[in-house]
Amino acid sequence: MSDALLGYALALGALLFFTSGILVTKIASRRIDLGLGFLVATTVNVVFSGLAFLVQLSLRQTGAGWNAHAFWMFLAAGVFATYFGRWFFYEAVIRFGPAKASVFQISSPLFTALMAWLLMGERLSLLVVLGIVITVLGLMLVSYTPGSFIKKIPAAVAVEQVHAGLLPKSILVLGLGSALAYAVGNFLRGWGVREWNEPVLGGFLGASCGLLLHLAFTPAKMQLLQRFKTASRSGVWLYAALGVCTISGQILGIAAMRYIPLSIATLLTLCTPILVFPLSYLLFKNEDDITPTVLAGSGLALLGIFIIVMR
Repeated sequence: MSDALLGYALALGALLFFTSGILVTKIASRRIDLGLGFLVATTVNVVFSGLAFLVQLSLRQTGAGWNAHAFWMFLAAGVFATYFGRWFFYEAVIRFGPAKASVFQISSPLFTALMAWLLMGERLSLLVVLGIVITVLGLMLVSYTPGSFIKKIPAAVAVEQVHAGLLPKSILVLGLGSALAYAVGNFLRGWGVREWNEPVLGGFLGASCGLLLHLAFTPAKMQLLQRFKTASRSGVWLYAALGVCTISGQILGIAAMRYIPLSIATLLTLCTPILVFPLSYLLFKNEDDITPTVLAGSGLALLGIFIIVMR
């Protein structure tokens, strides 16, 4: 198997895990609230990746070696992607709704490509750039819901869930902050894994750093503990399954970055809407309507992926 083919296979595996995670979230969010659930998922990220790395070490004949530069890049990736990226994204969702936030989120591979070009000298052909742009536009169409861009989130919701005055109120700032944070995180992971081929350890380090920051800056920690004790057990187990899915997808995504351009690996793992919509329709009946816009966006995204892979 060629390096490129291996990279695409790893990215496809990551896509399947992330898709599974989204489907699990749709069920789990009905049992316990998202904030507590993601704390459970992030904790499982750390535990599962740590155990996976120990198993990996036990099966090796040599140790993991050491690369200080890559070590710090994996940790920094956790700061940007696991903490800041998620923080900016969910604040944007709370204030402005998922449609507006998702448009910026989907654009992160473009920023990743720019950073990889400027800082790593990673060059893409014009045909690949065209494929990336077409795929991003297709994903934006898939994520678009009619009327969602003119809906306003009630002020009471925003005040209840975020700290007034601590965050900018512009969708541009929050949206770009999320896209850039994820892009920086993915860039650091890609650079790290090319210097130190340890995607499992990289996933563990990033998840650990993100969890520590989340715990450090989460207010009312004792209330979280009380809520956890009274939370639905089935909801907790579902979010634990989400944690396994997300860290598995992240590890495979990091591994893919060693073999294919960072922007392409990132883009392929973001193509979850193409799978989520038809699977949601089949599993949850009519909760997610497959509209002509969704079909057109899916077709456009698949065309962009075809151009990238078959260039």
